Amino acid sequence: MKLSQSTFVYFYYPLKEAVRRIVEAGYDGVEIWGGRPHAYGDDLSRSELKDVRSLIRDKGLEVSAFIPAQFRYPTSLVSPKKKIRNESIDYIKESFSVAKFLGTNMVTVCPGHTLFGQSFEDGWGLLKESLGRLVEYAQQYEITLLLEPAHEMESDLVITVNDALKIIQEIRENRIGVLLDTGHCAVNKEVLADCIENLAGSGCVFHIHLDDNNGVMDEHLIPGRGKIDFIPFLRELKRVNYEGFLTVELGFQYILNPDSAIRESKEFLQKQIEKL
Repeated sequence: MKLSQSTFVYFYYPLKEAVRRIVEAGYDGVEIWGGRPHAYGDDLSRSELKDVRSLIRDKGLEVSAFIPAQFRYPTSLVSPKKKIRNESIDYIKESFSVAKFLGTNMVTVCPGHTLFGQSFEDGWGLLKESLGRLVEYAQQYEITLLLEPAHEMESDLVITVNDALKIIQEIRENRIGVLLDTGHCAVNKEVLADCIENLAGSGCVFHIHLDDNNGVMDEHLIPGRGKIDFIPFLRELKRVNYEGFLTVELGFQYILNPDSAIRESKEFLQKQIEKL
């Protein structure tokens, strides 16, 4: 298991500076947040992207995944309006080339939430359609989509890991997997070790976001500051021979002092892994 850090917590830093600081903290990987001011749309010129790629390579860092800005805003893959769905799909498609250029074939997608008056069946069908179009386009870039189960404040369609596996089975494509967020699972009262067992048993590609909370709100706390017991979860990852990244994804409350937050996160996780 390798440790990665999302650049999101460096919300007030340029992307290159965020990468530098993540390197200095000793992480194995970096997950690129696709929102502003980091890597939104075509904000970064080709030369800027080359500079970021060179920095990542020179420092021996891996890019664990690319996360287009999606939750709550500005996209919706399930909107009743075709125009909004099409623009959302186009936006996520645009991230594929950036992800590949920076060195990853993993791009995350969120399920979205229906609007008032829209039925579950309609939302589910539109999500399947949107994901199918994205997966088809992803073939050209050898990209794997990672669908992130959420919680009821962010989605009423794909909430649990089993929900994600269900829609993936219905889509019947191999370029779509699951992004498990430990904080979302905790809010949903899912047993993390069971989630890993289900994912491993499904044969589905999966990736991990790691954060903590107190079981009520998706607070994205520094691991160890909430109520999640990570040991059974990490033991199950070890049992199934998970060789991917554990990507720490911290919340807005840490953006004024991100250096301290990412170092504390790494120290906690290293101690937990040593206990296995």
